[in-house]
Amino acid sequence: MVESTLTAIGRVTKKAVSGALKGTGEKAQAIMETTADLVKATIEEVDDFTVALEKRVGEIASGAIEAATEVGGDSFMTIKWTVYGIVKAGSEVGADVAKTAVAATEGAIEAAAKAGTDISKATKEAVTGAIEAGDEIGKDVSKSVRDALTT
Repeated sequence: MVESTLTAIGRVTKKAVSGALKGTGEKAQAIMETTADLVKATIEEVDDFTVALEKRVGEIASGAIEAATEVGGDSFMTIKWTVYGIVKAGSEVGADVAKTAVAATEGAIEAAAKAGTDISKATKEAVTGAIEAGDEIGKDVSKSVRDALTT
C-alpha cells in the first residue's frame, strides 16, 4: 500500500468520506454533505472565503478520492459529489462560486491523477459536479460557473 501524504484536512476528509461510503445507502448525498460540511468547517473565521477555499479544495478532494479507493467505492461518483459539495458550500459561505468551481474541479483532477484514476473520466465527473451545483444555486451562478470552467 502507498503511504498517504494527505494533510490534516485531507485525513479528516478521508475518514469522514470513508464512513459515509461504508455507512449509508445514499452514498452520493452522504459524500456531498460530508464535503460541504468540511468546507464550512475549514474556512470558519477567515477573511476571504474564496482564497481559503482555493487553498483547501485539493486537500478535501484528495482525502475523498483516497477514501473511495481504499473502501472500494466508486471514485468517479466520489469526484462528482465532492466537487458538487464544495461548490454548494462555497455558495453558502459567500465565496466566489465560479472561482470555487474551478479550484474544486482542478483539485479533484489533480487528486484523481495522483490516485491513478482515468483523468478524462475524472475531469468529466468533476465538471459535471460543478455545473450541476451551479445549476441548483441559480441561473446567474450557473452561467458564471460554466463560463469559468470553459475558460
